[in-house]
Amino acid sequence: MLKCLIIGSGVSGLATALSVQKAGHTPVVFEAYGGPSDGVGGFLTLAVNGFDALDTLGLKQTAAELGFSTPRMSMYLGSTGRHLIDFDYGGALPDGTTARTLTRSDLYGLLRTEAARRGIRIEYGKRLSSVTETPDGVAAVFDDGTTAPGDLLVGADGLRSTVRALIEPDTPAPRSIPLLNTGGIVPAGTLPAGTADTQPGQMKMIFGKRCFYCYMQDPEGRIWWFANPLQRTSEDPSRLAPEELKDWLTGLVTGDRTPMAAVIGATLDIIRPYSTFDFPSIPRWHRGPMVLVGDAAHAASPSSGQGASMAIEDAVTLGRALQGIESDGNGETAAAVRAAAVPVRAGAIEAAFTRYEGERRERAEAVVEWGRRNAAPKVRGQFKRIF
Repeated sequence: MLKCLIIGSGVSGLATALSVQKAGHTPVVFEAYGGPSDGVGGFLTLAVNGFDALDTLGLKQTAAELGFSTPRMSMYLGSTGRHLIDFDYGGALPDGTTARTLTRSDLYGLLRTEAARRGIRIEYGKRLSSVTETPDGVAAVFDDGTTAPGDLLVGADGLRSTVRALIEPDTPAPRSIPLLNTGGIVPAGTLPAGTADTQPGQMKMIFGKRCFYCYMQDPEGRIWWFANPLQRTSEDPSRLAPEELKDWLTGLVTGDRTPMAAVIGATLDIIRPYSTFDFPSIPRWHRGPMVLVGDAAHAASPSSGQGASMAIEDAVTLGRALQGIESDGNGETAAAVRAAAVPVRAGAIEAAFTRYEGERRERAEAVVEWGRRNAAPKVRGQFKRIF
């Protein structure tokens, strides 16, 4: 049984903790912030491959009760209302499970609750400062002066990963995409029936004159929406007061033949705009007893619709790779390999990391590029969008 130190308690870190525990090991999660992040963040769409990965963790059915099914997309031109195309969002699993839209907080809450139920320890206020490799494995050093020993360390600490910099100091910086992300949810009954002009489960995506946006209606009548304004150096809408932000967004959609202006006007709490980045490729995902998962290894833009799903896939794949590795507390295991003077446990861990990266890298990098291609039409001018 290995002691696995997991840095970061987001979706990626919690899913990894559940996965390595299922593989027979002991995870401990360390979170830089002082407490859980319930209620934080906007919403996301969990694709069918994400549900397939959750099934391995025994959580698919519970997750399928969150949010609402969004299996279909339709695209339109905002300037004319012209319908462009309809397509399915990833199809369905054999049992009928489709992609679902849910709040980030709901997914996080599910994973955190399950981690607590399974006895996984999460320590808050532990911001990683450095890692020391030891004869027995690894020691994590935190800003508060404390340390934690373990057999291996998993960096699930996101786009600005500290662990990534420790594995490969020459890793390039995240790649900027000149789009902002914002959105919100309009309570049911706030707008006249039919305002959203869409059926529950249908994402209506609009190439507007000045902004790309999407809205959808859930079975309860709430309208969920997001928008991707162009990020311009001359303005910083994240600093706007709530009403100013609402006015700014309304101005971007005014003139389009859609109800988006009314939807924005009825939104009580608009997500403060934030920048878009992705992380296409890094030289390596692991070194010695350290390895990366999720956005720390391969951050995709929100346009991929795959961030959470890919993180959960990583977690499951890493857990599978680590299955069967034993630790005797001395850095060595079976006599057959010890005879060859190989530190078996360390060698087995590194071999597991190599299998994990080999299985995941090509797929993950393809998804990152897919997300970047999806974002490209949102950046282009109206003429190119029409083309």
